[in-house]
Amino acid sequence: MKTIHRIIPLHTIPANCRVLALGLFLLIASGRLALAVTVTSEEMSQSQHWVSANIEAVTEGKAPAIPFSFIYDGQPAAEWLENCKFERTTQKLDDQRTQHTLSWTDPKTGLNLRCVVVEYNDFPTVEWTLYFKNTGEADTPILEKVQALDMRLERGEKGEFILYHNVGSPCAPNDYAPLETTLGPKAAKRISAAGGRPTNSDLSYFNVGWSGQGVIVVVGWPGQWTSEFARDDGKGLHITAGQELTHFKLLPGEQVRTPLMVLQFWTGDHIRAQNIWRRWMLAHNVPRPGGKLPEPELFGCSAHYTGEMTLGTEENQIQWIDRYLEEKVKIGHYWMDAGWYVNKGGWPNTGTWEVDLKRFPHGLRAICDHAHANGIKTIVWFEPERVTAGTWLTENHPEWILGGKNGGLLNLGNTEARQWLTDHIDKLLTDQGIDLYREDFNMDPLGYWRANDAPDRQGITEIHDVEGHLAYWDELLRRHPDMFIDSCASGGRRNDLESMRRAIPLWRTDYRCEPVGTECHTYGISSWIPLSGTGAADVDSFIFRSNMVPFTNCLWDMRNRQLDYDLMRRLTGEFAMIAHYWLGDYYPLTRYTTDRDAWMAWQFDVPEKGEGMVQAFRRPESPFYGLQLKLQGLEPVGVYALTDLDVHHKPVQYTGRQLMDQGLPVNIPDQPGAVVITYKKLN
Repeated sequence: MKTIHRIIPLHTIPANCRVLALGLFLLIASGRLALAVTVTSEEMSQSQHWVSANIEAVTEGKAPAIPFSFIYDGQPAAEWLENCKFERTTQKLDDQRTQHTLSWTDPKTGLNLRCVVVEYNDFPTVEWTLYFKNTGEADTPILEKVQALDMRLERGEKGEFILYHNVGSPCAPNDYAPLETTLGPKAAKRISAAGGRPTNSDLSYFNVGWSGQGVIVVVGWPGQWTSEFARDDGKGLHITAGQELTHFKLLPGEQVRTPLMVLQFWTGDHIRAQNIWRRWMLAHNVPRPGGKLPEPELFGCSAHYTGEMTLGTEENQIQWIDRYLEEKVKIGHYWMDAGWYVNKGGWPNTGTWEVDLKRFPHGLRAICDHAHANGIKTIVWFEPERVTAGTWLTENHPEWILGGKNGGLLNLGNTEARQWLTDHIDKLLTDQGIDLYREDFNMDPLGYWRANDAPDRQGITEIHDVEGHLAYWDELLRRHPDMFIDSCASGGRRNDLESMRRAIPLWRTDYRCEPVGTECHTYGISSWIPLSGTGAADVDSFIFRSNMVPFTNCLWDMRNRQLDYDLMRRLTGEFAMIAHYWLGDYYPLTRYTTDRDAWMAWQFDVPEKGEGMVQAFRRPESPFYGLQLKLQGLEPVGVYALTDLDVHHKPVQYTGRQLMDQGLPVNIPDQPGAVVITYKKLN
């Protein structure tokens, strides 16, 4: 029996705020949203109802509405569970979270299944992960077609299902582009990872909406996941998601896990839903080094001018740091990228993780110590999973490599390999004085995983490697509690939720620096991942503002004393003024487009403080000099003082109603040009 989830009928749902156009380019919301994005009692009821129907209703011999499925020894999950010994425990993890653990054990084969569910008490959110363990003395029968999520939604008489989803990070101007798919009768939409990196092609974050309500569905799996949204010819939508390929036996004592699944229920419109999601991400998911939410900051780097770090030396790296200090350009971390290690033929030759003492006679420690003495931390690049031939790892431990002496993928499912890597990288971080660990991943692992699987063990290598990688990150973070991880992975290709609980994508795409593309990336990623980073390579207001995101790398040639350092200081000072707004609610104010003759704009709002900002961009070929932007989330009767950071006269005042109903007039004479406008409620 499949899960049927009927959303509880709502009494009065606010009309969806629709958008008007200015020319062909603007998508302007009406401003009739709630003043602050807060969880409603209706949304909490939806979540609690789901837990009651799908978790609490399960008893010995009865699993009426389990939200997952699989086949075990030819038997569907629902049938198999009815013949298992069942146990349930519930514990309060903290004031905001309650954990329910459902456990089934097969008396014949010894297979144990644990479904670990976390119910949030401050958000309409539920998550779960499945764990299968062979507690018997012989191999289990085949476990296959494991779907961590298998559920059915049913809508009312009116409105159609709309799937909101996003492009991943394949290195293009449209990385993170928002997409909409209407799921009419008999429609089906399959979305999956590509090559084993979870956000290689598509994000693993989805929002299903209909008739003023909906549910966010997210797959947390740093591997090859797949999802399918299938409409029937009535009012139902069947959703499945999980690891793409599972067909394996388990050895005695062996345990495996499934992807993490998350549901978040919402009412109103999908933009409001995305802000509830952002708030949940910031409250419960974003890494907290030292127990604190990371603050947006600027980085400094020489990589554009020193062949990443292949031409880097102790002398020129210290010189670069000194130039930032001399010009009073305030950076939080100094960034040392690929190539600082012993390598033959360039930075892609990875597998010997030792500092090149010919170029760095005192190690990286001398550079890190110099940075620390001047109030700057350091971030250093690693790529441990990709191993090339002729390096220390392939020569000394080919048995750890999927690909052997020819190079390939370091198998973190191998306990010895993971232990060596953990200890070795930990020692480098400690001995060299490195503050932040940056991890790249420039290969697709899927072919290596599957080539290593026997016919009766398909999916096992992937599972153990994913588990091992997460365990590696967890141990690094345990040993370095004041650190978070940068999840680069060819620029944003490992941005699944499990990874985002441990890392921040400081280099969110390898399509870099180009302003129109970066504007589009910010527009799309901000709905799902609150903190991300990129780089700005030119000292130019339009380019810097287009690339100005929570973590911005200043990729300037600091050796060049002819650069416009006054402008540089003004722009980086501007960053410091507005940085805290990126942690607020996010509202797109124009439609998404990669067109060069368009405008793009958005708003970050902090309603608790009555503050926020608007970022607007007139692109190189746009004929429009000005427009009206209707803001969102403001207090209608409040009076707001607005300041254009390019204009230094007295701030202009508007009421919240004027800004939401009539709109904020924005003029940009430069072509291209960008403005940043801040606002603060006065009363």
